[in-house]
Amino acid sequence: MTNDKSDNWLEIGKIVSPQGLSGELRVYPVSDFPERFEVPGKRWLLRSGDTEPQPIELLTGRYISNKNLYVIKLAGVANCDQAEALRGCTLMVPASDRPQLGEDEYHVLDLIGLEVFMQVSGELVGTVVDIIPAGNDLLEVKFHESFAGDKKQKTVLIPFVEAIAPVVDLKSNRIEITPPPGLLEINN
Repeated sequence: MTNDKSDNWLEIGKIVSPQGLSGELRVYPVSDFPERFEVPGKRWLLRSGDTEPQPIELLTGRYISNKNLYVIKLAGVANCDQAEALRGCTLMVPASDRPQLGEDEYHVLDLIGLEVFMQVSGELVGTVVDIIPAGNDLLEVKFHESFAGDKKQKTVLIPFVEAIAPVVDLKSNRIEITPPPGLLEINN
């Protein structure tokens, strides 16, 4: 067994602040699955400075859409001081707890590190270094040296839509793209 907690745990959100006086907490979600915050049950809490998350019971949760936050209630957190003590903690679930995905769905974390190729020429464009959540997620791709040449720009944002990234092959660690003209033109 490795000690690398990222293999065993998925971060689902960060506690940003108390909400009100009754121990409710505001959580900034990093998970696309609302049930992680809305369905009561066991979650895990990683306090700053700890290496192992501790189990905690989620009682209720609701989404505040204009703030992209969830407000949750945890067992044993009954007032503002107890809530304040959890500021900055991370909410986790076991990695084995990933929701089952449909055929064309991906976990964002699975995309980071994939190599990006031009579908037509097979040329290596670069590697996915980040995912920018937007209306359509954007893949931030770091250019491979052979592709970027001596240009100043090191990364490009590619809309993660089927028309532009028709092939995502997690098993062989690659994404094939058919970018429209100009998308990879690099601004010097």
